[in-house]
Amino acid sequence: MSRIVFKEELSDSVVRMDLEAPAIARKRRAGQFLVLRIDERGERIPLTIVDSDEERGTVTIIFQVVGKTTALLAALAVGDDVQDVQGPLGNPTEIEHYGHVVCIGGGVGVGVIYPITKVLREAGNRVTSIIGARNKSLIILEEEMRAASDRLVVATDDGSYGVRGFVSAVLQGLIDDGEKIDRVFAIGPVPMMKVIANLTRPHGIKTIVSLNAIMVDATGMCGACRVVVGGQTKFTCVEGPEFDGHEVDFDLLASRLRMYCEQEGVAYERHRCGWQGN
Repeated sequence: MSRIVFKEELSDSVVRMDLEAPAIARKRRAGQFLVLRIDERGERIPLTIVDSDEERGTVTIIFQVVGKTTALLAALAVGDDVQDVQGPLGNPTEIEHYGHVVCIGGGVGVGVIYPITKVLREAGNRVTSIIGARNKSLIILEEEMRAASDRLVVATDDGSYGVRGFVSAVLQGLIDDGEKIDRVFAIGPVPMMKVIANLTRPHGIKTIVSLNAIMVDATGMCGACRVVVGGQTKFTCVEGPEFDGHEVDFDLLASRLRMYCEQEGVAYERHRCGWQGN
């Protein structure tokens, strides 16, 4: 059991939670994730570890309500227990002194890029961060990202806050202005990561992405999270979640993520309507 000790709604559909998980809090590193199960009948879902507090023995997660399980998780309150929390899982981010690093987060992906941004700057890198969402109400962790960066640019698709347009357009502007960029980290929706990778490829700027593949056991046994990177099959849970964006087959990843959309939609609608059956 893992108790919820803090909960905050960051927007209409995005929730932050702190969970008691002392062992994970001691060991986790930026870029790693955990897998949780709400109750004995629940499915296992992977969520990035956004932050941790060793003294309190807690880990922070941020998630968006997109289906039945995340809706059930969001309905829990401080003091409630989560049945199982497993982690830290996946490989941590490779942190070096690269020089000028651009960290890009789209939507709830800002929660994933945040811990990476912090440690990159602590390693002596000059960090420019770009975060974006469809509109102002969906921007999360702005102040945290500002504190972790040397420079922060906020973009919204509709222009309701910050720069009008996509995060990729902001990056393109930096490149067009002749900014020397030594590495890019981009995390968010698959189409966004694909666009960023295609943008940086002609300029030879190595680009790291974190993949949100479907997972079941998260130990490399089931193969559900397989992706194609550099023409080879990789398991996101044990060989990722971060890969060279220039080598990822984003079209195949997107196709696999759509495999269970119909079933997920039915389960979510039944939950919203109070369906009690299986």
